[in-house]
Amino acid sequence: MSGYVVVGTQWGDEGKGKIVDVLSSKMDYVVRFQGGNNAGHTVVVNGKKTILHLLPSGILSKNALCIIGPGVVVDPFVLLDEIKVLEDGGMKVDHLYISDRAHLIMPYHVKLDELEENRLAKNKIGTTKRGIGPCYADKYTRIGIRVGDLKDFSYFKERLENALLIKNEIIKKVYNEKPFDFDTLVNEFSVIREKLIDRIVDSGDILNKALSSGKKVLFEGAQANMLDINYGTYPYVTSSSPTSGGVITGAGVSPKYLENIIGVVKAYSTRVGEGPFVSEQLNADGDLLREIGGEYGATTGRPRRCGWLDLIVVKQACEINGLTDLVLTKIDVLSSFEKIPVCVGYELDGKVIDYIPSTIPECSRIKPVYQYFDGWMEDISNIRDYAKLPLNCQKYIEFIEEFTKTRISLVSVGPDRENNIITHPII
Repeated sequence: MSGYVVVGTQWGDEGKGKIVDVLSSKMDYVVRFQGGNNAGHTVVVNGKKTILHLLPSGILSKNALCIIGPGVVVDPFVLLDEIKVLEDGGMKVDHLYISDRAHLIMPYHVKLDELEENRLAKNKIGTTKRGIGPCYADKYTRIGIRVGDLKDFSYFKERLENALLIKNEIIKKVYNEKPFDFDTLVNEFSVIREKLIDRIVDSGDILNKALSSGKKVLFEGAQANMLDINYGTYPYVTSSSPTSGGVITGAGVSPKYLENIIGVVKAYSTRVGEGPFVSEQLNADGDLLREIGGEYGATTGRPRRCGWLDLIVVKQACEINGLTDLVLTKIDVLSSFEKIPVCVGYELDGKVIDYIPSTIPECSRIKPVYQYFDGWMEDISNIRDYAKLPLNCQKYIEFIEEFTKTRISLVSVGPDRENNIITHPII
């Protein structure tokens, strides 16, 4: 089968961007299927770092056509800025297309996201304030505006006028803020329309034809399993489904094509924003993980919360996504630790469990059950042969495989696209 999926198995920031970049050179298409510019994918090529928020990570490959799918919410201002940055850097972006069914993040979505997070104060969700949630909310209350609406600008203006009647009322009466001006937005989106109109396509038709003819298509998710709207630590989650199941609706393709489902797992755990984090280390170990791993948000710059690997979380991701392969990233960061704990269970009210409870009160009472591994205390970033890894490092990797019942096909030992040990070829 020719469909490949890359998803995160923890709370995001696992290194999906790098893995998509590595695989995209062998792909015909790379597709973002959900999320928006709340994502932050970092790709390092020959030491040069590129941070992408909305564009598919495969955009740096000249071989693959890149599509922003129907399940993505698109901030056109951010999209055009990202395109300009790449073009100014000498890269071509003429292989990028956008689904006509993707929803537009409007300026009032961004404003409402910020206002609501500020109102919630200490009870905030911890969003990136990029308008993602409000845009998805409008999608499901059927007052959203889609990329395809730009094709008929009179229809776009009609949709905008209807939306502003509601949004401006909320902005004025609930938040006591200045409303948005209809004519100003029309003028702004008239310019945007001219810049994007030639990139708007019926992506579902294109992708299903490509898959049925044997073309290789890579579906790229943002965020990760523990931020899924259904299976994450609700309400501290994203507004879409960053799972393999999300590909089906987010890209509009048949599940029969999704035979290669690759989960990316960081060798330790990080989280951005609010919500439960059982293995979090609010101590020197957590600080060291953050500094060595460069754990600061690519989108927000916020310091990431850091802790030990939680294999209950990863095991759930393997089960929900039907993972065929795992890719292990940032194991080189652990080279500075003599002892490495791994969370293999939870203690809840005096009982050890091996699943993630659904409620925040239960999750807040969980204590981690650790198994301890000896570290290897040596630089592994230049190793390309699995057999040459330190024995303790191999034991750590093999325990993850055994616990999750999923093979690790690639081990990343550094940020560059060349810093990899391939144990089982994925393609």
